[in-house]
Amino acid sequence: MTDHVLKSRVGTVHWGYFDAEEKPVLSIKSGDRVTMETISGAPDVMPPASSGFKIPPELLEVHAQVPRKLPGHILTGPIAIDGAMPGDVLQVDIEAIECRQDWGYNAIRPLAGALPLEFDRVRIVHIPMDRARGVGKLSWGAEVPLRPFFGVMGVAPPPAWGMITSLAPRQHGGNIDNKELVAGTTLFLPVHVPGANFSAGDGHGAQGDGEVCVTAIETALKGTFKFTLHKGGTLDWPRAETPTHAITMAFDPDLDSAARAALRDMIKLLGEKKGLSREDAYMLCSLAADLRVTQLVNGHNGVHVMLEKRYLE
Repeated sequence: MTDHVLKSRVGTVHWGYFDAEEKPVLSIKSGDRVTMETISGAPDVMPPASSGFKIPPELLEVHAQVPRKLPGHILTGPIAIDGAMPGDVLQVDIEAIECRQDWGYNAIRPLAGALPLEFDRVRIVHIPMDRARGVGKLSWGAEVPLRPFFGVMGVAPPPAWGMITSLAPRQHGGNIDNKELVAGTTLFLPVHVPGANFSAGDGHGAQGDGEVCVTAIETALKGTFKFTLHKGGTLDWPRAETPTHAITMAFDPDLDSAARAALRDMIKLLGEKKGLSREDAYMLCSLAADLRVTQLVNGHNGVHVMLEKRYLE
């Protein structure tokens, strides 16, 4: 196993999109570990100088020099994994995550979010984060516990899709926005191109299920990932594991369709792991699984199904 460091800067980030044609900025072997940085936010959401908040200098350089090819996130990567081929599965163990700055932003915009017609003004709030205490401090005195995670983690999409925005999550992952994917969890992604080509970004300091106003506490993060390649597989959608739960997930413009796809994948997982019939797996999901709304705001809505891992052991 080799340890690598990948910083977020001009030359290591791409802005707004996933694309099978994007060239990797780092190549590693299965089993290697990468500590990577991410940055977040376009120029219009930066804090004023009077705020006292420090903007990462590399973010300002990216604003000036990296083209935003589609509306979307600033993503660090891609990282190519030696030997990965379409049909394989990439295991991403999220070993550590920390916030890189003492502030984040939240934005409300007209025609966006879960209530797109009910808020008619742009509002951008810069939220102080006390990293030592692990809280974000809201203006009226409330404190939100920091639970940082990467909103976007994904591999390159199928080549036939061409360049796609990073805003909408799909089978390759991307803007999953699943708040369960904190340090100590594992993400599994289906591989669509040689090398897999993993990218991450959209750092969140805290977020609720739903991400209803379209943003969380958006901030810069540093994370350590261990990448393990599994040859062959039957993975159609991203999956995940926490220390206690197995998670299936799916995304669709229609929330009901996303829920059905995520549920079908949990039924499939129970068949793979336990040999249960579809009927028995369906029954178990009704008795013990929790269907949660991951997010409602990314064009493709997300639903994840959580089932205690003891049912798969």
